[in-house]
Amino acid sequence: MVKTYYEAINWNSIEDAIDKATWEKLTEQFWLDTRIPLSNDLDDWRGLSADEKTVVNHVFGGLTLLDTLQSQDGIDQLRRDIRTPQEMAVFNNIQFMESVHAKSYSSIFSTLCSSEEITAIFDWTDHNEQLQFKAEKINTIYQTGTPLEKKIASVFLESFLFYSGFYTPLYYLGNNKLANVAEIIKLIIRDESVHGTYIGYKFQLGFKELPEAEQIKLKDWMYDLLYELYDNEERYTEALYHTVGWTDEVKVFLRYNANKALMNLGQDPLFPDGADDVNPIVMNGLSTGTANHDFFSQVGNGYLLGHVAAMKDDDYNIGRQK
Repeated sequence: MVKTYYEAINWNSIEDAIDKATWEKLTEQFWLDTRIPLSNDLDDWRGLSADEKTVVNHVFGGLTLLDTLQSQDGIDQLRRDIRTPQEMAVFNNIQFMESVHAKSYSSIFSTLCSSEEITAIFDWTDHNEQLQFKAEKINTIYQTGTPLEKKIASVFLESFLFYSGFYTPLYYLGNNKLANVAEIIKLIIRDESVHGTYIGYKFQLGFKELPEAEQIKLKDWMYDLLYELYDNEERYTEALYHTVGWTDEVKVFLRYNANKALMNLGQDPLFPDGADDVNPIVMNGLSTGTANHDFFSQVGNGYLLGHVAAMKDDDYNIGRQK
């Protein structure tokens, strides 16, 4: 009988430097929703119309579902096909932060909405046809797809499908409303940017190892999937935004981010839309540089953890009279 042994992870022996760089980036970016003063947005919230409030609620309901899917099923599936032991650690970090993202939306709901309104939001989420379609489509690939197909689905989720929802808080931020809600979204976007880039990079490594015929077949599958998801996303966007008149602008933003997702996968963009075509107010909101809310904890989109130093005997003599 062959004895099983367990191998300790050695961060001093790195096979892929991108694993270490990504781990360091993600840990530097660590944040929690409890440090963002959401209640400061209540005056802005009360000033929104009923239609605008409905858009915000449904947008965040949809994002909650997708982040839940990614944290509970997506990352678990991606971890089954790791190339290095350090990659497992990176995916563990990603999975935890996806749970933080999903929880953050509940913090927004509990601040802005009544319990009855929250129940209605999740009921809408559970029964919206387009939202359920994309969750089911992505999860089916997670459960039955090849390792590379799973990575494609994950990048499309992280770098494309989230953005029909991200448009709303970025738009309000550009109009000096809901700044603290938008701060959470910008923190989430910053995380998702790293997640999509990293998983796309891992996809590219595997894709390059395929014979040319299999590469062509997988690319056809990839673009067919994107067309299907985009068609559904157009209808989802129309249902979300028709009451406030933003539908066309959001679709431009979707096409721009679909191209970004393809680029993360090392592929050519599909749509003609570029950054210059997106509402400049929303594009400005994609910037990661924002002010910290609390000088002492140094929390904000720049996310700097407070520094701690050991006490010395001389520290106790400060201010002591001789």
